[in-house]
Amino acid sequence: MQLFSELPICPYLKDHLSAANFVNPTAVQAAAIPKALEGKDILATAQTGTGKTLAFLVPIMEQLIQSKPDGVAALVLVPTRELALQVGAQYDMLRGKKLPAAALVVGGLSEAAQVKAIRAGARLVVATPGRLEDFMDRRMVDLSKIKVLILDEADRMLDMGFIQAIRRIVAPLPRKRQTMCFSATLEASVAHLVSDYTRNPIRLEFGSTLKPIDTIKLQAYEVSQDQKLSLLQKILTEESGRCLVFARTKRGTERLAQRLIRDGFEATMIHGNRSQSQRNVALADFQKGKSKLLIATDVASRGIHVDDIAHVINYDLPEIAEDFVHRVGRTARNGASGIASTFVTRADRNDLVKLERTLNIRMERMSVEGELEREERAGPIDTSKLVATPVAPGSRMMRLPGEILQRYS
Repeated sequence: MQLFSELPICPYLKDHLSAANFVNPTAVQAAAIPKALEGKDILATAQTGTGKTLAFLVPIMEQLIQSKPDGVAALVLVPTRELALQVGAQYDMLRGKKLPAAALVVGGLSEAAQVKAIRAGARLVVATPGRLEDFMDRRMVDLSKIKVLILDEADRMLDMGFIQAIRRIVAPLPRKRQTMCFSATLEASVAHLVSDYTRNPIRLEFGSTLKPIDTIKLQAYEVSQDQKLSLLQKILTEESGRCLVFARTKRGTERLAQRLIRDGFEATMIHGNRSQSQRNVALADFQKGKSKLLIATDVASRGIHVDDIAHVINYDLPEIAEDFVHRVGRTARNGASGIASTFVTRADRNDLVKLERTLNIRMERMSVEGELEREERAGPIDTSKLVATPVAPGSRMMRLPGEILQRYS
């Protein structure tokens, strides 16, 4: 499949894909969508930024349009509310008037609005495990007619401790259903879980899931700790596109955003202590271009899907290699190119080498032209002007169930 117009789907959905400028599918979309349209169970691993969301939304929407189910027929489980919002937004972009709005079942948003969406006739539910299990316990959602189950970012859900919640959610679902699992990586602990829920799955593997895609230029700057801010400001001044900056801690994120705002940069921020409304405002400003700079902890490495992020900057090294892949995967999405810069101090040298060996990559060592100013002791943080979520310990990898029928490099 070279074009979305070649898919065996209804003209209505083709028209909406074209209107949304979806013309050429990515590799994962081209391989997965036709199999999913045949009703096959799928296990697909692909690098961040390769278009997994559309790979499962198109088959879901085609089935909903053709079958016109009475009640909720499709369930997408995701690890975070940010990712749920992204899935819901892409569905809204394509559904038009033939499909009702999806029901988002997540924490941090109005429960009344979520219940209203379900009762209004939602056929698709996009949910985080914790909140959905709560709704099921209180009989606020009926999943007895589910035809399609999606486990999106399954490894992340397990990292966050949702394995038992997932088991309790899936147990009462109809056994006769289609199950698809899409993720950047999958842990050993999810292998037997997925095998319990799929039937003769088509196994698709796209490139190295533990390595950044080739269209990202990887570079590293060695700098002293008190010169990081000066180097960051220099890069931001020279970069005209959107920039996403990762700090390791919530406090560090706030402090960095405050200093940048103080120095005239329009920065927003996202981390685990910000309210959902603050996160929504920050992400909306970033997506719409009102702010071209977002400072975040690793919570954003899987929850932000903005196609034109030009530059990702690792202000602090991530704790594990997998986090690095997800961070830098925010740029160079859907075939574009991008830059990922990493700041390392003398004390970080060994960690950088270990990271490169683990991922089998080599970052270009960059030199800094001119003198960098040293950071003075920061004053108290004033968060009143900030408008603005962590990834668990490293995971051991193993083969998943199902024969790998297609592998793409």
